[in-house]
Amino acid sequence: MTISGITRRKVMTTGSAALLTAASGLIVPARAAGVAPTPSMRGGSNNYRPGASIVDRIGGGGFWMTGTVRRAGDGAPLPGQRIQIWAHTTEGHERDWDSHGATLTDANGEFRLEMPQIVPAFGQAHGHLAYDGDAFDTVFLRPLMASANDTSLSAHFVLQPA
Repeated sequence: MTISGITRRKVMTTGSAALLTAASGLIVPARAAGVAPTPSMRGGSNNYRPGASIVDRIGGGGFWMTGTVRRAGDGAPLPGQRIQIWAHTTEGHERDWDSHGATLTDANGEFRLEMPQIVPAFGQAHGHLAYDGDAFDTVFLRPLMASANDTSLSAHFVLQPA
């Protein structure tokens, strides 16, 4: 019997092949590979000061620290997360209270904080950032700038629930 080019033989052959493939485990549902948490960087916690105030800007500004915060596993953006930022700048050392400030992530898990120009300390121009809330494991980052003349630096967190 033939209906619109489909024969009983084609239906049986195709159905049998699909059944064998499914039974063999070759068909599996599509899954996200998962987003791994960000490990803390060596030296990231240097001069960390718990409780730095949330600020609109550190010092006179002119340099931008930006980044994102996502959840490990599904990579969902995390709004309202506290990120502390500090660095050796044209206005102070990274150990100075005035060189520290915190900001919160927006609805898309993004943060942006203006601060004075970062300058090299111990031969490297770098910033320090920390997620230090209660909901996720603490992570310290110490990203290096490609050039001491850069006017921005980006860092990205993927956080593991505590």
